[in-house]
Amino acid sequence: MRFTRNRQDNGAGAPTCDKSSARAWFAAAALIVATAPAAAIEPFIADYQASYMGMQAQGQMTLVAAGDNRWKYSLDISNSLAKLNQSTVFEEHNGGWRPLSGNDTTTLLVKNSKKIATYDWGRGMARWTGDVKPERAGPVKLLAGDMDALLVNLALVRDVAAGKPLRYRLVDNGRVKQLDYTVSGTEQINVGGQQQKATRVVSTDGDKQTIAWVVEGMPVPARILQREDGKDAMDLRVRSVR
Repeated sequence: MRFTRNRQDNGAGAPTCDKSSARAWFAAAALIVATAPAAAIEPFIADYQASYMGMQAQGQMTLVAAGDNRWKYSLDISNSLAKLNQSTVFEEHNGGWRPLSGNDTTTLLVKNSKKIATYDWGRGMARWTGDVKPERAGPVKLLAGDMDALLVNLALVRDVAAGKPLRYRLVDNGRVKQLDYTVSGTEQINVGGQQQKATRVVSTDGDKQTIAWVVEGMPVPARILQREDGKDAMDLRVRSVR
């Protein structure tokens, strides 16, 4: 979330945030969600702390069963300036996951936004409705193995544990994007007051970089750091998982 100064507020400089930066925060937060299909998927609730340029927010992630081998993952982030919610319904299919629908809602001080994604695997097409640009409405052709942003991160933790290449075809927000991560070693990090050994993975896209720390046995990455132009922009740290 990029916070700026409101110069029309009698010069008081009240903090505001724009929608694109809110989505950036949300996208980074989405990297926290993960679990492995090699083992049985289990519901969880995770609480975490978010920090962006000195601004703080609270978040909660939930994974619940939706019946018929389907699951619903929800992510909520909120502070005094914004409330963000994203959810994805996905199904287990041929040993993996594939998205069925998604909902992305942003509530800011001056503007709201809602987007709905539909993944029609019978017709092999994905579409988006709501507050989307015409060029981002689709349809986008689906290929076997395609994922949305949340499911990419489910696969990330799964594949780190299995030692597989971290390469994914992302179909999200009306476009297709190749998303690659590399393992950059291991290190000790603090998780809930305890030191844990974590695998560090990195994804670079131009001047933006996302770093995730994956701890063996945890269903979510313990930390996510987003960097822009070589500077820390956002830091997400899990406080508890149950």
